[in-house]
Amino acid sequence: MKCILQRAKEEGEEVYEKAKEIIDEGKARGSLTLKGFEKEVEAGGRRHVVKVIDGEAVEEDRDGRKLLRIRITAEVDGVRRDFTITYGWYGDDNEARGFAYARADAPGGREADAERLAAAIEALTGVKPKVYRKSDGDIEIVCGKTHLEGFMRYTELADAIKKWLEETSRQ
Repeated sequence: MKCILQRAKEEGEEVYEKAKEIIDEGKARGSLTLKGFEKEVEAGGRRHVVKVIDGEAVEEDRDGRKLLRIRITAEVDGVRRDFTITYGWYGDDNEARGFAYARADAPGGREADAERLAAAIEALTGVKPKVYRKSDGDIEIVCGKTHLEGFMRYTELADAIKKWLEETSRQ
């Protein structure tokens, strides 16, 4: 690693910074733990305190298609919630996308649940998810590959995500 950074430094400050960023990201993969994770983020114009209790990632076979389910138990603003983000490969460009849905029976209803769920995802990955309000009243939270890369920083999720990407990536 020192050799890589030394060579990058010889190429200039910009190359060095990029190399350092890549190395730091590699070191971070699988180095954090979900249990005990706590962070404050802003979502929906409000500050939210996210405390993660537990989490896991598992592969699931549905109609011959391998999906990845990321399950997180978290407390957001004092409301404990188990949520699942289901990843698959979608679209003409074959993108990894994950979907989660706000629940109507959650405290405060769907809107509040969607806000808490988006806050938890952003706290864990550092990236805001997209939130869509559908015509049938459902609220869908959509995550992309950058979120998946953020989830890979956690020990409980890293191996399953890596395995799923290796087995299913058609890129």
